[in-house]
Amino acid sequence: MSAPVTDPVHVGLDAGLHQLAALGGDLVDHANRIGAILWSPPRVVIVGRLKAGKSTLVNALIGAPVAETAALEATNVVTVYQDGAPSRAELATLDGNRRGLPVTVGTPVELPCPATEVAYVHRWLPSVALRDLTLVDTPGLATLTTANEDATRRAVVDGFDQTRTASVDADAVVFLFDATPRADELDFLAQLPFTPLNTLGVLSRADGFGEGALGRQDPLAHAAEHAAVLAARLHGVVSAVTPVSGLMAQTSHTGALTERDAQALAQVGAMSALDLAELLESDDPAPLTPDQRDRLLDLLGEYGVLGGRHVALRGAAALNQWLAERSGVAELRRVLHASIGRFAVLHRAQRILDELDRLAYRHPARDGIRTIVHRMRVDPAMRPVTLLADLARLHSDDPRSPLVDELRALLEGRNSAERLGLDPAAGPDRIRAAAQARLGEAQSRAALYTHTAAEDTALVSLISAYQEMAALR
Repeated sequence: MSAPVTDPVHVGLDAGLHQLAALGGDLVDHANRIGAILWSPPRVVIVGRLKAGKSTLVNALIGAPVAETAALEATNVVTVYQDGAPSRAELATLDGNRRGLPVTVGTPVELPCPATEVAYVHRWLPSVALRDLTLVDTPGLATLTTANEDATRRAVVDGFDQTRTASVDADAVVFLFDATPRADELDFLAQLPFTPLNTLGVLSRADGFGEGALGRQDPLAHAAEHAAVLAARLHGVVSAVTPVSGLMAQTSHTGALTERDAQALAQVGAMSALDLAELLESDDPAPLTPDQRDRLLDLLGEYGVLGGRHVALRGAAALNQWLAERSGVAELRRVLHASIGRFAVLHRAQRILDELDRLAYRHPARDGIRTIVHRMRVDPAMRPVTLLADLARLHSDDPRSPLVDELRALLEGRNSAERLGLDPAAGPDRIRAAAQARLGEAQSRAALYTHTAAEDTALVSLISAYQEMAALR
């Protein structure tokens, strides 16, 4: 998910930080500190209700059984998963102290203090998957205890200073829900410091969707259809909705499935779906033992057992591949990398500019710092950063503003033609004419209409963007 070094946003920020360091003194340390933020992987926070499948999804994305999936003490705190060696963990408490924690993969982390005193747990793992993004697993919302929801809100909403100190600043969010998001879940999403462009919805437990494994319609296909409907309905909340079977993804990506498991499932490969369903609920599930039956259900779920029984005849490798393909995690990764990752980078860039503004406010070399920041902000390559920040303000202050869709079009378009609503193959003359027309409309709106403060700021950015496109040769 991290952008290449040729990404113009990264290049512009990096050049500005080199200029900052050139001012000397302690600004060298500040430039290095902010540079570490710039070049670190985007942080993606996973949120949802208790039992929504957050930790199961984290395990699947990391490729190791590291996140606690039961309602244990460790699931009641924010946990940050980051690439690093050796594998280790630290506990950060709300009073600012840190201490090492013993960790064993597959074994629940034991907290040495009440969860209410914990800011977050930081876990480093040598993981290829975590080189491109850092994952932040959160407690469930509005579920077991008020403290659970408070901990999640500390991570992404209420405590910005505490969040920054705790190193869990997030650049994008993955929100897990079941059939349809509840009103309080949508209210929670509205409080997050993100736009729909860096918010991804996940329809979790897709393997049990609708009537389930024995229903008239394949639950994964049904979930995909419903996800498309939800994506259109939630256009102003999330960029996409992806159906995922977290259990199947976790099993197939963490090495949990063994050849012995495939052999056990192959024993019932010739049974009809109805007969196998009855067997799974039987006190005597012969030819399976009760332990085999329970393990297969824990690993695969009912859909995985019923749908994978024929595949198991070809062995564990074939069954594992089937689980991975059916789980939906590949599509989730694609969306994270191709879409959410891009806007996470822009979100990160805005936070860095804000950090530089704060530094200029309190530092003796404020004039020099402000000059550097101004150059960075007016760089045309940074225009998407400004547009995303404007979109975030509108979503917070005036989500029904007609400027919201206009900003999204500019941000989502892959080229100038798409940003202006033209055919992607449109030539330069058509692009300049359309940009000039949009520029005139934006200038008229700025002059004639009464706007909110967020709309005023957005119009300034829109006018600048259209001026740049109208001047293209």
